[in-house]
Amino acid sequence: MGGTRYNLSARDDRAKKAGYGFKSASEIFVQNQLGLAHESMNPNGITFREARDSEVHPNTVPIILGLDVTGSMGHIPHELIKEGLPKLMGGIIQGGVPDPALLFLGIGDHECDRFPLQVGQFESGDEELDMWLTRTYIEGGGGGNAGESYLLAWYFAAFHTKTDAFEKRGQKGLLFTVGDEPNLPTLPASAIKEIMGQGQQTYTSLELLKEAQKRYDVYHISVLHSDQAVRANVAWKELLGQNCLSIEDHREIPNVIKKIICDTHKNSGLGLGTILLDGLDNIEML
Repeated sequence: MGGTRYNLSARDDRAKKAGYGFKSASEIFVQNQLGLAHESMNPNGITFREARDSEVHPNTVPIILGLDVTGSMGHIPHELIKEGLPKLMGGIIQGGVPDPALLFLGIGDHECDRFPLQVGQFESGDEELDMWLTRTYIEGGGGGNAGESYLLAWYFAAFHTKTDAFEKRGQKGLLFTVGDEPNLPTLPASAIKEIMGQGQQTYTSLELLKEAQKRYDVYHISVLHSDQAVRANVAWKELLGQNCLSIEDHREIPNVIKKIICDTHKNSGLGLGTILLDGLDNIEML
């Protein structure tokens, strides 16, 4: 990541040319045509994903968005590429957070799926973010094992990210997972080794949550579109309290995330900045 800004007007023009508004998920998410994860999003061998400051973005705010890409949640990335992502990024920047750096994760089920974790890069520009989102393979898997691997987002954030926000300013990033299932309770060392290429320790979900919370404010967005999701939400509320955000309409995801990020940084007084509107919708921050 580094020197690019989020440009709403350029994104709108590119989205129209790409047909995001009317093409099917399989037409946009080309890995679904191939039936496998993109090699650049394979976490095996990754040491760190880094959110570093730059001249354009001197006060980066690291944001991780872990998207459940199993069967019942696979429509969410499609909605994001159609209109949710520009709403999210534009809302964050216009809300007073000038330097968001967003990292996409694709989350599946480490007990059942071929690709339970997919990893993008921290990015700020519209073209780069669209690229990582559309590279995501919507595997559509999961199983009847009463949970998904949201704890993989916590594992990756805790042990495989570095941010200038934390290292320079002592400022935590924000980590969101989005789903409709309970969290699987354990991440075995064998699964970590298969996914990451190395791993010698088994973790419980609670242990990984505590590790992630050292450097990130951790949230989960429960999408209550089924009775099962409503039941899962009870356990999420017990685990995260007010950091479990419950919604019935998945189209509210950008608004929920935007509000949390903007409120957090208004309250902290960190990384605010001055918004300039250059042209129609070209958002720049100084």
